[in-house]
Order: sequence, then structure tokens, then C-alpha cells
Amino acid sequence: MNTITTKQSLKCISFIIPAMNEEKTIETLYQGIKKNLRDIECSWEVIFIDDGSTDNTWKVMQSLAMRSSLHVKAYKFSNNRGKADALALGYQVAKGDIVFTMDADLQDDPREIPRFIDAIEAGSDIITGWKRKRHDPWHKVLPSRVFNAVLSNVTGVNLHDHNCGFKAYKKEVVKSLPMYGDMHRMVPSLASFKGFKTSEIEVEHHAREHGVSKYGWSRLIIGAIDTTTVGFLQRFRNCPMHFAGKVSAVLVMFALSLFVSAIGVALTGGAAGILVILGSISTVTAILVCMQGLMSEHRVYRAMEKGRDLMVSEAINSDEAHPSMRIAQCEVSTRDMLIAS
Repeated sequence: MNTITTKQSLKCISFIIPAMNEEKTIETLYQGIKKNLRDIECSWEVIFIDDGSTDNTWKVMQSLAMRSSLHVKAYKFSNNRGKADALALGYQVAKGDIVFTMDADLQDDPREIPRFIDAIEAGSDIITGWKRKRHDPWHKVLPSRVFNAVLSNVTGVNLHDHNCGFKAYKKEVVKSLPMYGDMHRMVPSLASFKGFKTSEIEVEHHAREHGVSKYGWSRLIIGAIDTTTVGFLQRFRNCPMHFAGKVSAVLVMFALSLFVSAIGVALTGGAAGILVILGSISTVTAILVCMQGLMSEHRVYRAMEKGRDLMVSEAINSDEAHPSMRIAQCEVSTRDMLIAS
């Protein structure tokens, strides 16, 4: 079991803020975080990641990092890599005993920060926000609710708001999770596979005042694909052949039924060749596609645990030796070692 982080032992808090074209919100968000940490006696850092912005987001981050070098780190991707890669970089460089993630659009309220810390102290490994009263258009809310309901049902991790970007983690969690594709939305589910405890608290949600939301119906399709992946990883990540074996058994039974039908047709003088050909093609194709697709997902998951390179074009106040960093975030946790033994 992980040791509970208390205020007495809390040495540092990290905030990871991915941003794309959020030049009007960065400064306000930083000041809000700073204001709500005044009563917490520990060091803290805010890690901004510019995910390929085309406005002045990076210039704002640069200015903040220059003025507040003790508390601000800024990283710039050379192109848009997606939120998962931005979070992966943040997880890698974060020094905090507790690591927060927040969206840069000011819809997350920094006044909630102490509540997250209290919830971590109460024994949870992950605290995720629940935007019970949302100030978003229906075309963003509806697909999000569908996604959350399906994901909770598939993974057994019952949360109202898997999507919420406002989360807090013990450092052991962020150092043990793979992050790729759109898997940032699956963090509670992925963490549950490793035995981490997730809790949910209601948070205040503000309407977006600047910029444009990047979420919509197209993300629902991506979410469905990722949910399938997580469901597969949950059940077969350590034994993929169990899944492949079940699929193979069903397909073999289907093939046998076709072949038996072909024999019956042949005995009555009919043309059975087409049944044999279709049965053979369908069986081989289905087996190859299914096994190749899911085995590939499993290999990607394992590969991400070993690490990958992220090309950072610029970095300010970084503790790393070189701005081009290798993400190797999935260190073996004490919990994993105990389970393995």
C-alpha cells in the first residue's frame, strides 16, 4: 500500500498545464494557482506545455517563466502532438509529491485545489473532478456523458466524469502509467489495473470565455475505440492469447459449420465450392485481423511503458540536461513489486 501523503510530509506540488492557443488564459490561471497555494507550506511548480500553438501562447509562457523562475517551467513542442504527449512530458519532469493536471481554458477553478489535497490525504491515489453542473454546449456535454457511461460500464471504474481534466495524483501514479494516443481520458481506468484507488469530488465549472473547445462528436468515435482498447487491456493485457484463443474457437466452429454445409450440398449434387472458399477466406481473414489488431495494441501498451522520445523544441527553467527528452515514465512502483513478490 502506498504511504499517504500528508501536509507535514508534503514537499512539493506540481501542476501540469497543457495548452494550445490559450494566450488569453495562461497568466490568469497561473495567478489563480498561486493565490490558492498561499496557505500551503511547501514548494510548488507549474509546468506549462505549449502543444503546437499558432498564437502567442508560447510568448506568454516564456514571459511567466522568466519572471517566476522558481515556480514556472515551460516546454514547447515543435508541432501539435496531442494532450496525451503533453501530459506524458509533464509527468516525466514533475517533481511534486502530488501532481495536478488542469485545463488551460479557465473552466477549472483553482479554488478547488485545497479540496483535492485533502482528498489525497484521506487515502486516495487519484482524485478526479466531477463537473456536475457544466457550462458547455449540448454538443459537447452529450457525447461526453455517453462516453463516461460506456467507459464506466466497460472498465468497472464508476465515475461521472472520466473526461475531467482537473485531477490530482500521488506521484507514484503518474510515474507508473503509459500515456499515448488519447489515453489521457483513460487514466483512472489504467490506474485501476495497477490497484490504485480513485475517488471523485464535485468541482465548480466555469463557462469558457476565450478560445474554442477541441471536443465534439468526432471525439466520441475516438473514445469508443479507446474504450475498446482499455477493455481489452483490462482483461487480456497479460494474457492476450486468452482472447485470441476464444476468437479462434468461435471462428473454427463457424468454419466447421460451413464445411459441414458444403458436404451436405455436395452430397445432394449442388455446388459446394463457394461455401468452402468463403468459409476459408472468412476464417483466415478474421483471425489475422483480430489477432494482429489486438496484439498490436498490446505491444504498443508495453512499448510505451519502456519510454519514447518527445521532441521538445524549447524549454525554460527545466531541470533536464537536454530539451529533447525521453519519456520513461513507467517506473516499477512499490505496489507492483509487492504484487510481483
